[in-house]
Amino acid sequence: MIRNLCLAACWACVVACSLVAPKFNRPNISVVNVELRGGNLFQQNFAVKLNVQNPNDRALPVKGLEVALHVAGEEIATGVSDNAFVVPAFGESQFDMTIKANLAVALLKLADKMNQNADSIDYELTGSASVDLPFMRDLPFHQSGTFQIPRN
Repeated sequence: MIRNLCLAACWACVVACSLVAPKFNRPNISVVNVELRGGNLFQQNFAVKLNVQNPNDRALPVKGLEVALHVAGEEIATGVSDNAFVVPAFGESQFDMTIKANLAVALLKLADKMNQNADSIDYELTGSASVDLPFMRDLPFHQSGTFQIPRN
């Protein structure tokens, strides 16, 4: 009897916590601008401006972001930032961060695609937004698309 009461109490706590935890949809993150800040043959630093769209009905306080950029299936750039910002409900904010890239790998992928007479190259932007809300875990995001390969 006591065991059943303990199980019922635990189940009630789990249900109560799930009702209290806010439900958030994933933010939509896209690249607005990329600017080379310096580097060498093996590593380059880029200032990246990201646009963060909040599809939720309440503000999204972001503590930081972690991103990775893959081109043609190969990771070429990563970055983290602990700069906090707030994205308004059903709104968007732009956010600047620095990413470190290996441009040599990207150029090899681009050259390979050009040798195959491809018109575009696939990319993926993945990562997560760390939010400053109780009972919330990081919100992962994923964006994919294609870059058009310029032809002479």
